[in-house]
Amino acid sequence: MSSSASLADYRAALTAPGAAVPVLASAVGRFPIAMLPLATLLYVQRATGSFAAAGLVSAGQMIGVAAGSVAQGRVVDRLGPSRPLQVIVVLFVLAVGALVAAVESAQPLPVVVVLATVAGAVRPALEGASRSLWTTLVPPGPTRAAALTYEAISLEVFFILGPAIAAFLVAAPWPGLGLAVACTAMSLGAGAFALSRPARGIGHAPAREGVSLLGALARPGMRTVAVAALGFGLVIGSVEVGVPAVTAAVGSPTLGGVLLSAWSISSVLAGVLYGMRPWPRPLHLRMPALLGGFAVLVAAMALVGPTGSLAVLVITMVFSGALITPQVTGHSLAVDIAAPPGAAAEAFGWVITAATLGIATGQSSAGIVVEQFGPAAAFVSGGTAGVVLAAVLWLRRATLLPRPAQPSAAVA
Repeated sequence: MSSSASLADYRAALTAPGAAVPVLASAVGRFPIAMLPLATLLYVQRATGSFAAAGLVSAGQMIGVAAGSVAQGRVVDRLGPSRPLQVIVVLFVLAVGALVAAVESAQPLPVVVVLATVAGAVRPALEGASRSLWTTLVPPGPTRAAALTYEAISLEVFFILGPAIAAFLVAAPWPGLGLAVACTAMSLGAGAFALSRPARGIGHAPAREGVSLLGALARPGMRTVAVAALGFGLVIGSVEVGVPAVTAAVGSPTLGGVLLSAWSISSVLAGVLYGMRPWPRPLHLRMPALLGGFAVLVAAMALVGPTGSLAVLVITMVFSGALITPQVTGHSLAVDIAAPPGAAAEAFGWVITAATLGIATGQSSAGIVVEQFGPAAAFVSGGTAGVVLAAVLWLRRATLLPRPAQPSAAVA
């Protein structure tokens, strides 16, 4: 799939018949995606006074999200998004309520971690449901490519604004306000999406035969997409640790958040332009090229050196950030090629899971190398991991070639 998208294609996608309500609801529901984990971490830290405890709770929540995205995707593919999301919204509200009650009553840390994991598992997996709905709203081609690019760009915007709002709300008289706002927005958005006419119009799908425990991930192409998402997450995670480490070393800790937000902004702008003229055009070549280029540019951020040159950091961040949204869009487009029929939501759940695990691993490994070798080492470690997985993608590129149409049976 090598479709490019013009501004007219974006307009056509967002104004497609029936798209208005689910698009708006999805935006509300996905807005707190990056806000939820930070709001949870800051809330627990304020309540317990321990960053270690808060980190364990946040990690539990991320593990739950990783597992829940795939499980919810399978149910959505089988039953349609409407009823499963309505049930999930109720479970999510109850789980977050139980988590808040446990924190407020100073329950033991293992109890809080378990409740955070459950809350993560039932966090509405609106990303996969929203993405898969486009297959019913717009036809294949440039318009659908524009719709999927919009999904990637909107997520980037949410990743810019969400953490900033969470950090602002933690200063409120009740530090759990950020978590409450995130839960409310997710629940209202997912509920409205589930009740929209297009979502309700998707009924039960026939059960797929011969489905293994891995589900969509049993397809070689899906494993390739998962590798791409994992590599992307590893590189992102290393930058999210390396940049604050550099700015803290030069005496301006808060500047790290500003630079990461600006990084995402450059990604959004580049994503729109890249969608109009993607290169390489063949998707099976684009995936390793984008990850490899991204990894090399992130490794170049190590040129900040021991003195922490912010000018060098900003320049290299601008260039590397330009390849973020094109990768996220590529993952989404690749799902159309690699996923089994009727498994789009589950397949995208695997992408979310791989990226989440990659970010968590990248952050933890970068933290270790920063302690041992200094801030610039985080960029080297993340860039090296990205280059290695880009090479793996290159070796597996044939698995992302479009599947040929099945020939019709010969008439006897």
